[in-house]
Amino acid sequence: MDKYFNSYREMISLRGFTRHTMKSYCTYIRAYLSYLSDILHKDPADVSWQEMRDYIKWLQGSRSLSDRTVNTAISQLRFFTMYVLHKPWDDTQIPLRRFDTYIPFVPTREEIASCFSAIPDLKEKTMLVLMYSSGLRLGEVCSLRYEDINRSQMRIYIHHAKSRSSRYAILSRYTLDLLTSYWFECGRPKSWLFPANRKPGAPYSPTSFSNKFVLYRKRFHWNERLTCHSFRHAFGTHLYENGTDLFTIKELLGHKSLLSSTLYIHLANNGIQSAISPFDQFGGDLIG
Repeated sequence: MDKYFNSYREMISLRGFTRHTMKSYCTYIRAYLSYLSDILHKDPADVSWQEMRDYIKWLQGSRSLSDRTVNTAISQLRFFTMYVLHKPWDDTQIPLRRFDTYIPFVPTREEIASCFSAIPDLKEKTMLVLMYSSGLRLGEVCSLRYEDINRSQMRIYIHHAKSRSSRYAILSRYTLDLLTSYWFECGRPKSWLFPANRKPGAPYSPTSFSNKFVLYRKRFHWNERLTCHSFRHAFGTHLYENGTDLFTIKELLGHKSLLSSTLYIHLANNGIQSAISPFDQFGGDLIG
């Protein structure tokens, strides 16, 4: 099975995927090849559509995966079939799942202030403040370099974000003050702005930060729905509540489509929630 896996890695690398995306794409193909080897005892080229459907059912049941994650596994299987086995893919044989969508949790300004004041580590507090004050993803914060902070123009340069396009994010004056204090007190880093604590020359790992954040959430009894990404959502939501137009929010957050930014209409207190039902215009006369 190694030859198939190595061929798969080569093909996804030729697509120009990021390292993170490549790692994600390998997750369920590795599980698929192990399934074929350990359970079916078959070569991938000889697997039927029914056996692939059985694998998807087995994968979801054994790992308790959501329908959205199952779709990721199906997409990886599709790529493997087309680009490694060089066989056609039939969407009618293994259709993508329908899944529920949920409105993300957005902390209030008071909850955000409480989080910042509670974190004792200056580096981690600064990183979290950047997620809220500039709307950055965790991975974008971890990838920042010293030269990405433009103090004269009060903006932050973001290299190759999730959409594979660079952009500028706003830099808050108070965040710059915090960054300056962090920089002087934590070794004056000149390469990675937030270097790893135990790996010289490497940036702070997003996984390590996420794990540390979970510990903080338990320690300080924060809302269980609060994640690092919640601070980015709060940035977009609070911008909209302050009157910033959706196109500007789209550009600041690096969304590829304006449709992604319309989420903040639902989340903002002055968005859909502020609409008044036309029934209220009757003044209760019809039910009196």
